[in-house]
Amino acid sequence: MLTCIYVVEKIDGDYAELRRVDALAQDREENKVMARALLPADIMEGNKILYENLQYRLITE
Repeated sequence: MLTCIYVVEKIDGDYAELRRVDALAQDREENKVMARALLPADIMEGNKILYENLQYRLITE
């Protein structure tokens, strides 16, 4: 099962740009553009998001 941690880099209308922060440097991929409808409603730039079980949820620290 895939589990990833992302940081919301930029919000642009109906889309958010996510940067993966849990991968090794050589395994990091380019930023991912994701529809905001698939993400938690209250995200803001700089928030951390956990992807697990085909769902995204906000990480609160």
